Amino acid sequence: MTDLPAARPPESSGARDIPPAADRGGALDKPGLGWAIFEWARNPYYVLINIYIFAPYFGEVIGRQMLESGALAGLDPARAEAVAGAEGLATIASVTKWAGFVAALTAPFLGAALDRGGRRKPLMAFFLGILALASWNLWYAAPDGTGYAIATVMTVMVFGHVSYTYSEVTHNAMLSISGRPQALPMISGLGLGLGNLASAIMLLAIIGLFALPAMTGWPLAEPAFGIDVGADEHRRLVGPLTAVWIVLFVIPFFLWARDGGTPGSSWRRAFRSGSQGLFNTLRRASENWNILKFLGARMLYADAMIALLTLSATYVTLFFKWTVIEMAVYAIFSSLFAFFGGLVGGWLDRVLGPKRALMLEITMMLATLILQLSITPERLFFGLLENTAVWDGLVFQTMADIIFLCTIIPLAISATASISSSRSMLVHLAPPERIGEFFGLYAIAGTVTVWLGPLLVELFARWFDSQRIGMSAISVLFLLGLGVLATVRAGKMPEYPAD
Repeated sequence: MTDLPAARPPESSGARDIPPAADRGGALDKPGLGWAIFEWARNPYYVLINIYIFAPYFGEVIGRQMLESGALAGLDPARAEAVAGAEGLATIASVTKWAGFVAALTAPFLGAALDRGGRRKPLMAFFLGILALASWNLWYAAPDGTGYAIATVMTVMVFGHVSYTYSEVTHNAMLSISGRPQALPMISGLGLGLGNLASAIMLLAIIGLFALPAMTGWPLAEPAFGIDVGADEHRRLVGPLTAVWIVLFVIPFFLWARDGGTPGSSWRRAFRSGSQGLFNTLRRASENWNILKFLGARMLYADAMIALLTLSATYVTLFFKWTVIEMAVYAIFSSLFAFFGGLVGGWLDRVLGPKRALMLEITMMLATLILQLSITPERLFFGLLENTAVWDGLVFQTMADIIFLCTIIPLAISATASISSSRSMLVHLAPPERIGEFFGLYAIAGTVTVWLGPLLVELFARWFDSQRIGMSAISVLFLLGLGVLATVRAGKMPEYPAD
């Protein structure tokens, strides 16, 4: 269950068009459904562009251009390809790093100002406009160098990343008035489910309309719309497709969702007041050192988790040369088993308590990372076994491919479970009368170091000219997070009522 902000009572002046909490409706009423549909419209951007389709493609383009430039002419072909792949991974990590820097410095202040400012929908339209425009422009990242320069594409991706984060902060601020308090968990869950469903539909469309027709002549005789799969046009096309998807499907959000802002309020005063409130919360947090240690641990292991989830798709594409079909299957597996992760997290909290559950989940993510790094196209388990062909089908032809595909199962489950356990841990530690304040700090802790994991991957990949060593840097953050978490005094395990 998602931890939700308390519903805010309507102001007596009537400036905000918010009905009493009991009359706000449920998940399938227009305000709640409008809020949830927003994720159906926006979330495919993150899945298709930031993780599974465009980012791996762009990493390949960077490596390909490096090889064609002659900069690696003195190396043997295998070594040159490894160095080019490392550069591709490092560049994608750099995009995530710079976007993380901007988000860390600005998103907490936006969040603090939203509850004090004016109408939110115009602000949301601005953020989504930038997101759609950035997405559309990714079509011009042509692999032959005739489109945008690499630096331009990186800048466009950073703008998209940051706009996505701002829209997420604004969207979350509108949840508490989207339905009656008892319905908010269902509304939140509906949004998450719709976002995953939309992403899966778009991934299947990429497979059915472009990838499969090019490979097999089925279900279409040739790729739709005259798309040239050999020139990677189907991978660039996810940019314009996602932009159109956002513009079309966000309409119900603007028609049905409640704004919650105060018309005519000054955003300048809101940011000033919000910043002051943010600094006051940070000052008061020092009164509870134990909670600060937990939040510090979360900054480390959550950053490692995000880096692993977002960069592993680029890593596997560059290292194993997976196709769009294989990446789509990997993404669908991730979404499917992430659902079970929420259930597992709740169960482990009950059985072990939140601290032990969280340490187990972090350990599982670290073990999965190590397992992934033990697999190469030639050998398995750090060289213990030789990789062998399993079949001669279209996808996942070798044992290494199949084992790496299966690693997404424990990763998706443990990552989602760790989110649930982290929230439970904070509830267990924080004084009840200050729970809202500490969840504000919890949100800040999730943004201030989102650049650190990608930075380490970028540096290690470039220093050692190795994708595997680049990805191994993530383990440092997992280990540091575990070490700090171990020092947190969790106290007595909470009592749960019998089922």
